[in-house]
Amino acid sequence: MPREIITLQVGQCGNQIGMEFWKQLCLEHGISKEGILEDFATQGGDRKDVFFYQADDQHYIPRALLIDLEPRVINGIQNSEYKNLYNHENIFVSDHGGGAGNNWASGYHQGKGVEEDIMDMIDREADGSDSLEGFVLCHSIAGGTGSGMGSYLLEALNDRYSKKLVQTYSVFPNQMETSDVVVQPYNSLLTLKRLTLNADCVVVLDNTALNRIAVERLHLSNPTFAQTNSLVSTVMSASTTTLRYPGYMNNDLVGLLASLIPTPRCHFLMTGYTPLTVERQANVIRKTTVLDVMRRLLQTKNVMVSSYARTKEASQAKYISILNIIQGEVDPTQVHESLQRIRERKLVNFIEWGPASIQVALSRKSPYVQTAHRVQL
Repeated sequence: MPREIITLQVGQCGNQIGMEFWKQLCLEHGISKEGILEDFATQGGDRKDVFFYQADDQHYIPRALLIDLEPRVINGIQNSEYKNLYNHENIFVSDHGGGAGNNWASGYHQGKGVEEDIMDMIDREADGSDSLEGFVLCHSIAGGTGSGMGSYLLEALNDRYSKKLVQTYSVFPNQMETSDVVVQPYNSLLTLKRLTLNADCVVVLDNTALNRIAVERLHLSNPTFAQTNSLVSTVMSASTTTLRYPGYMNNDLVGLLASLIPTPRCHFLMTGYTPLTVERQANVIRKTTVLDVMRRLLQTKNVMVSSYARTKEASQAKYISILNIIQGEVDPTQVHESLQRIRERKLVNFIEWGPASIQVALSRKSPYVQTAHRVQL
């Protein structure tokens, strides 16, 4: 039985990464830009209904709500080639269209004002699912709408659906450049409090690290938003593959998160992905073995967060838990050998007060997306 997930895209950043995410899911499940299943994608074996539902005319429609206080990004989506994919009843743009002016309080206050309309949309989506598992919120924490209104929605969801999981993909601001938003630190701090108290899991995506990866690993001299967003969508789709291509483990969000989060407050996750490609093109094709992929995932340069572990004291940084989702043709004995090798060489430091284990989830790859690599995460 599918455990459905409803996606909320809030603000400019949330809608941009959400858009890339749906493009990626459509590619992986063989769904056209109009939401119609392609002729070659009828063999089944995947769970489309975790993220999509079927309309009366057999269209696939994302379980997504597009929410913004200014119309620019959502208008862009509605005029793009994917305009017929979304349910237009699930698009909310503020009447005055003035945005939140990068002000957390303004976003929060406006969220309060339109709570009824948005909760109405959420209730309708929730009632349309058989066995709702939870919500995924895409937003950034530095602006006004994603941070302020996102915070308000987190509180409202916690209140209304207290038993459901809330996972967020939160984009953190770039620390290397001085921002044009003076109040960025305040916005971030106020949102972080809500993320700590009201979310079950926060996937931290850090603009500093995303830019660094795009420059160093993909050799893009000046990465565009679309390119860094496609990195985010790759991570989002990879982290949900076990939900969409069910195996014998980690078939639902609870199973994925339970293995990673030791105590409820320790729920900020870092992600890594290798081998990286952008614009669906591989820059270099190399042989990928399970050990090779696992070792790369432990390298700080592949991690999408600029954490303490990136500095020269990396040897003192410790992992609480690790989950590797490996896609492709993998022999379980290779996984065993790789884990043993990593343990022997002490390639990773774990905390003393928890089980020092790297968990591995093996997942099938989409048969409709041609990749140059056999093994990836």
